[in-house]
Amino acid sequence: MYIAMNRFKIMPGSEEAFEKVWADRDTHLDQVPGFKEFQLVRGPSHDDYTLYASHTVWASEDAFVAWTKSEAFRAAHRNAGDNKVLYLGHPEFEGFTVVLGSTGG
Repeated sequence: MYIAMNRFKIMPGSEEAFEKVWADRDTHLDQVPGFKEFQLVRGPSHDDYTLYASHTVWASEDAFVAWTKSEAFRAAHRNAGDNKVLYLGHPEFEGFTVVLGSTGG
């Protein structure tokens, strides 16, 4: 499996608007082969930003890369630039290959 994360630094006071952008957008992930799950997580708040991360789990790195080259990816990111005012800098991408895992039950 492969985990893809984008970290976002969001301007103080813009957290609710940022979360609404994500809640209202059509990610098109449900139609993408290899997609497993998605979370948007909120991290610590600092004086100049609140940290968020989008977290997606994929069957493989190849499945993730294929999505980034797909029409579904372009459609999901079509209006991403409309919300620049919410961000402090560009998102930071981090990709991880799962080497160990377990699940609770």
